[in-house]
Order: sequence, then C-alpha cells, then structure tokens
Amino acid sequence: MAGSGTGITGKLKEHRVKSAFSGGFSHTALLYRDRNEYLSGLARFAEAAAEVGAPLQAVLPGGSTDTLAGLPSCAMLADMTDLGRNPARLIASGQTFVDSHPERHVCCLWEPVWPGRSSAELCEVTRHEALSNLAFTGQPLTLLCLYDASALSAESLRDIELTHPAVILGRQRLNSAGYLGPGRVPPRCDAALPPPPADAESLAFTDNLGQVREISARHAEAAGLSGARVNDLRLAVSEVAANAFGYARGGVLSAWHRVGEVACQIEDSGYIPDLLAGRRRRPADQPGGHGLWLVNRVCDLVERRTGPTGTMTRLHMRAAH
Repeated sequence: MAGSGTGITGKLKEHRVKSAFSGGFSHTALLYRDRNEYLSGLARFAEAAAEVGAPLQAVLPGGSTDTLAGLPSCAMLADMTDLGRNPARLIASGQTFVDSHPERHVCCLWEPVWPGRSSAELCEVTRHEALSNLAFTGQPLTLLCLYDASALSAESLRDIELTHPAVILGRQRLNSAGYLGPGRVPPRCDAALPPPPADAESLAFTDNLGQVREISARHAEAAGLSGARVNDLRLAVSEVAANAFGYARGGVLSAWHRVGEVACQIEDSGYIPDLLAGRRRRPADQPGGHGLWLVNRVCDLVERRTGPTGTMTRLHMRAAH
C-alpha cells in the first residue's frame, strides 16, 4: 500500500506541473520576504520548467552569480537592470523568446523591481505588468514575476494584485480577487504627469524639427551624457516630434536636465489608441510603428499619457546606467 500511495502522489505532482507549464498564458507574482524564500522560489520554478522540458528565460537584477548558479545551464539569462531599465522593452523580449521556440511552451522568470527604482519607474513597471496580460493572451508562456514584499509599499503590493491573476506567498498560490483584467492599468498609473520644472525650456513646433533636435541635444550634453547617448536622445525626441507633426500638425517640446539626467516632453493633440504601441517589435516590411519601438529601445524610461484630448510623452535618459 505504501508503494501504491507513493505512485499516486507522484502522478498527481506530475499532473500539477504539466498543468501549470502547458497550454496558454499564465501570469503569476511571487512575493518573497527573505533570501531563502527568493532562492527557493527560483529553484521551484526552474525545476518545474526543466521537468517538462520548457525553455527558460531568467531576467534578474544584476545577474548575480550566486542567484543564477541554481538555474539550469540551458536557461537564457539577462540583467534586468539593463534590459528592463525601461519596462516597456520587456514584452518584446518575452515575445522574441516565445517565437524562438516554435510549437513549445516556454517560461519566463522576471524581477522588474530593484532598490532605487523611482516612483515613475514603479508606475511604468505596473503598466508593463497590466499590458503583459493583453500582449501574451493565448501565447504558450508561463510568466513568473518576483517581488520583494518586505521592501514594497502597501500601494505597490496592491498594484501587483491588480495586475496579476494569481499571487504566490510562501508556498501558497492564491487567485487575485482584485485583478483588473488584460490591459487594464490601475487608475493612479494613468494620472496626469507632474508639470515640467520652472526652468524647463519650451518650444512650440510644427515642421521645425531641427530646433527640437538641437534643444534636446543641448540639454543632454549639459547633463553629462556621452556622445552616443546624446545622439540616441536626439533620435528618440525626433521620432516622437515627427509623429506629433504627422498626426497633430505639431506640438510643444519641454526639455530640462539635472546632473546626470535629462528629460524631454512632447505634448500634442493626437491620440494613440493602441495600448501596446512601441512595445512590440514589428516586421521590418510592415509600415508604421517602428519609431515608438526605437524610442523605447534607447530611452531609460518612457512615460506616456494619451486620450481623446491629446498625448503627452516624457522621455528620460541618464548619463550612466
């Protein structure tokens, strides 16, 4: 009887693993409270993926060797502080991973928050999590997002529940009663951005995009950005301004800087209804949409508020990561 019981338990465990790592999209947050819970959560997820032969992508802050040592050698590893500095890059990374393993279920392990993230960055992480539920609907992907519950505010923890269908605390998996649904962002993340500082330089523009580029580059240089990053910001601002001219016949640029960081904001009367605009890599031969993708690739953070009354896009670049 003992042998029979062990066999049944083994079959039940195997069924649970296969159910969690097969089929369509699954999006869960793991809230850990200490180092042991963190490492055990990583290990359980990696072991379950390996048991069913699911390719694993792990994007973790810093890519510390002691953390990654427990992951299988076949895992694709990346540093979240680089890839996920702008959270709007992550959906494309996940889609590329799915597409690179056709006809297979894949797993992604992401930790999008680390100490020092600003309130604006945390808000865009929350937006990313909400939009992941829209972007990956029906995709063969199991996504586990790690969060340090001991370091987050009650507001941030609430946002996690609102944007994840399920949450794991300890070893208990619970359905999120407050989950908003695919693509729905907590209202506070759609609140108006704070106004530019009093010393911001402003320019109303139509087709005078050369001035837009000159102002953005000048503030980037004053902030101490390298030549390559000055060029990146100039290109990003030019793309957003060109969209404003193309769809709204112009807009207003505001630019300001502090030591080590520059911000450029463009306001126009256009509306971007596509919630995933700039977050998905489009085929090279498909017209439109490439500019916003490029903006997200080169900027450290992109904040956008859009609606029937207009669009505000704020780009941030740092002198160093």
